[in-house]
Amino acid sequence: MSRFWSPLVHTLTPYVPGEQPKIANLIKLNTNESPYGPSPRALEAIKAATNESMRLYPDPEALALRTALGQRVGLDAAHVFVGNGSDEVLAHAFQALFAHGDPLLFPDISYSFYKVYCGLYKLPYRMVPLTADMRIAVEDYAGPCSGVVIANPNAPTGIALGLESIRALLEMHPDRVVLVDEAYVDFGAESAVALVRDYPNLLVVQTFSKSRALAGARVGFAFGQPELIEALVRVKDSFNSYPLDRLAQVGATASVEDEAWFTQSVQRVIQNRSLLSTGLEALGFEVLPSMANFVYTRHPDRDAGELAAQLRSRAILVRHLKGERTMAWLRITVGTEEQCQTLLDVLRDSVLRNS
Repeated sequence: MSRFWSPLVHTLTPYVPGEQPKIANLIKLNTNESPYGPSPRALEAIKAATNESMRLYPDPEALALRTALGQRVGLDAAHVFVGNGSDEVLAHAFQALFAHGDPLLFPDISYSFYKVYCGLYKLPYRMVPLTADMRIAVEDYAGPCSGVVIANPNAPTGIALGLESIRALLEMHPDRVVLVDEAYVDFGAESAVALVRDYPNLLVVQTFSKSRALAGARVGFAFGQPELIEALVRVKDSFNSYPLDRLAQVGATASVEDEAWFTQSVQRVIQNRSLLSTGLEALGFEVLPSMANFVYTRHPDRDAGELAAQLRSRAILVRHLKGERTMAWLRITVGTEEQCQTLLDVLRDSVLRNS
């Protein structure tokens, strides 16, 4: 605390990111990073752009990247916004689209940054409880609101809604924006981007950090009709006209253009997710049906916090979220096949045996 802080700063409870420790021979399964490297074409593009042109500002409109993203899904650049990671894109959306007086609606178990943004921008909100089996019930989102935010697949559960449920939300609130946060959509869920042309109140946010293994580049993007994109641009240009540096732009553009690498990498993660889920179930864990690059799991006879601590002592990091309804669960990122098997072996031969 400091007397120099503004009143707002005193009220904020910031988001706490996953641990990034320096541990030798670490198996890091706590922050949903890709276990595989970025597209080689992306790395080559970044290296080629590392030259004297770095003295110049990057393209403030990131037109090449927006064009590539739009072309991949059948939209033009006017339907695409890019920012410094999907967190920044989400932050701009909260500020630009949800200050309508009524509470913003989002699940009680979801990405915890949503609540942080509401505190930062002084937005009223209501967290809608997931069902007993950790699912989003669309009918619970009826009534007055300033908008709806849904992570799909949801995090940390990994459970996904189908497009019919997204349509229902859009039609339930035709005069309010429904933001679908699709950070994990590439691992098996249906993307709502297919609905963008039909619904002016839909904003779909995605990221290069998961399926494209560019978490270190910090590139996020959104699809929506031009009126929504313009709102995000107006906020961006009132805050930082150059959010994406030259290297991030060229690397991300090359990644979009390397469809073969993208498809192969995603399929490897999906296969490893099946291995991990099956292995955990064989050890007595309950595993929710995930469409993400992580699984959400609990053991009926073991304390999740203790399991996480014991794994950490063996240089394996998983995520334990300490909320009232999440205390019993662990979120485990899908690693390489070898990493997943090592985790299962350590659980079977050491952690569960000694608990």
